[in-house]
Amino acid sequence: MILICDCGSTKAGWGVLKFGAVVEKFVSEGFNPNFTDAKHIDTLICNILNNLDNQSVTDVYFYGAGCGDELNRKKVKAIFKKHLPKAKINVYPDTLAACHALFAHKPGIACILGTGSNACVYDGTNIVECANSLGYMLGDEGGGCYIGKRLVHDYFLGLMPEHISVKFEQKYHLNRERFLKKVYQGEQPSRYLANFAKFTDDNLEDRYIRNLVGEAFDAYIENYLMTRGTVVDGKVAGYEVAFVGSVGYRLQSILFQRLGDHGIQCVKIIKNPLDGLVRYYRSI
Repeated sequence: MILICDCGSTKAGWGVLKFGAVVEKFVSEGFNPNFTDAKHIDTLICNILNNLDNQSVTDVYFYGAGCGDELNRKKVKAIFKKHLPKAKINVYPDTLAACHALFAHKPGIACILGTGSNACVYDGTNIVECANSLGYMLGDEGGGCYIGKRLVHDYFLGLMPEHISVKFEQKYHLNRERFLKKVYQGEQPSRYLANFAKFTDDNLEDRYIRNLVGEAFDAYIENYLMTRGTVVDGKVAGYEVAFVGSVGYRLQSILFQRLGDHGIQCVKIIKNPLDGLVRYYRSI
């Protein structure tokens, strides 16, 4: 039995393959080893495995946020090995999940727009170049956390149009002191901030919201794509471009517009990589 996981900072998608057939798919809480302590990760993984026939698991293919770092990969692998001592454990960065799900064995630039953001150049087998992501405090342009920060910033500083500010207040009832405590002292502030980006979903017809989201996507395109090379015939440095992630998927009308403004064509956009990963492992 094969266990596949695409784990983001907010949530994780799991798929179980048995004799090449999908026998189960489900969603759990996600984690990022940069911000989540090992004890909590252990508890999450233990709970997942206890709900499976874990003695039958022969292979684990885990793709995770924060797992571009070797020490984090070792940490996650050790936790799985503790609970599945006989299984083969494979831990990869979430960027490779995007590559496998979007392009399988074809080359391309895989773009991630979820809670955070990233982009990497994939040659059909390996990632040959990856953006220098600076995380939610200094980077993650275009991602949910970035958009959430912009919204809350404008709300507290009185920069939102009044009619949008009223809607924002009615939805979140924010108190400045409690908000700052959650951001600077709470667990997983990136996840907390990204929740505010959902406010854009029901207000996309408003000019202020469309401009804010568009500027966030412009920052992503300029920092993560235009720096890769010249755009010709919709491709960047000769590579097709595709996107994965809930934020890009939900706000794709604005994303496609801003990509078009830069002459870039998006050949595919998917909400999450799990279905693509399942197809990938069924094909090999």
